[in-house]
Amino acid sequence: MDDLSLLGPCSLNLCRASPGGTVLHALKHTSTRSPIWISAAETSADMHGAGLVHALHSQAPDTPLLGMGGAGMRAAPFTALFRAEDLSVMGLTEVLSALPRIVSLYARIKKALRRHRPSCVVLLDAPDFHFRVAKMAHSLGIPVIYYISPQVWAWRTYRVHFLRRYVHQLLCIFPFEQDFFASHGLEVAFVGHPLLEHMDLSSLDQIREVPDRIGLLPGSRRKEIAALLPRFAQAARLILRHRPSASFVLCRADGVAREELLSLWPRDIPVHIADFAHRFSELKACSLVLSASGTATLECAVLGLPTLVAYRISWLSYTIARTVIDVPYISMPNLILNQGVYPEYIQQRVRGGVLAAQAVDWLEHPEKRYAIRDRLQDIRSMLGAHTASTTAARLILDTAAG
Repeated sequence: MDDLSLLGPCSLNLCRASPGGTVLHALKHTSTRSPIWISAAETSADMHGAGLVHALHSQAPDTPLLGMGGAGMRAAPFTALFRAEDLSVMGLTEVLSALPRIVSLYARIKKALRRHRPSCVVLLDAPDFHFRVAKMAHSLGIPVIYYISPQVWAWRTYRVHFLRRYVHQLLCIFPFEQDFFASHGLEVAFVGHPLLEHMDLSSLDQIREVPDRIGLLPGSRRKEIAALLPRFAQAARLILRHRPSASFVLCRADGVAREELLSLWPRDIPVHIADFAHRFSELKACSLVLSASGTATLECAVLGLPTLVAYRISWLSYTIARTVIDVPYISMPNLILNQGVYPEYIQQRVRGGVLAAQAVDWLEHPEKRYAIRDRLQDIRSMLGAHTASTTAARLILDTAAG
């Protein structure tokens, strides 16, 4: 998850064991190499985890890869002992209700780490979940690598002390993170952003804009979608009153059912549901996008799309977050560029009328959209080369080799 949500590090996906353990048991006895444990606990991390798994398998095909992952990682040469999508939790109050599952999950993970004794543990994002896993691995003498490092530069900076004690190396995906962590005495490397590996930019840049086409990205978590999509629909209805030619494409996140999205969308407003695999080409043709705060906003920025960023969490979670967040923006494109390129709508400002007013203004004044695209031009170069997974895999294998 690349955007700094108001409780970004509190966003967890918690999982239950899968039948993969039996497969791994056989795998363990057919390989002379110790396995590498990889843990991704949410949709965006799973996508990057899948790229990492392929890169590791390419460089060390005899090394078993196991741990926690979603659909993308399970489709790769990876044995998922735990599934990343079985439970999704957002915010402090939501996490509290899931505590019994959390405790049970941690116990099973520790048991699996003891059994399989991986050469290293690779953790992707989700620090409120993964910090305890890091501590478990460290107590077992297993080196920990954090890929897609925690956003402690934004809030809870004291956590760098934990990272310095329990994490062998941090692999950062944003260049400014390297200087921050190095200044705090951590072993850190900037590998670039893996998002670029999933985007055929040369082909995508050939796609022409469809006038008045609006993309909708309501997020990947059920509560997030339920909080945002009805408000996006309200905005769509108002936009149509001013721009009857407007059309809407609703991008389905990986693991989100088409029926779930349609149940929250008015039947009288036409909408095209785009599959997850085709989201980049579908979005590239849009004039603008309404998006949940998250990785999707960075995807929009790489595509050069004017985007309205929306975020809603529980009142208690938001109240707590306001006291600890120490950055001026919540969306990663704004943080990277250090300017408010994307308008951000948080909590009560996520209203159909407010979103529609800005969207209509952009549609009626194309020069404003073009100005945003110009300000996004540096994003791609700032995210590094298209080799993040390959670079990360090489560093991980160096650690695994001891």
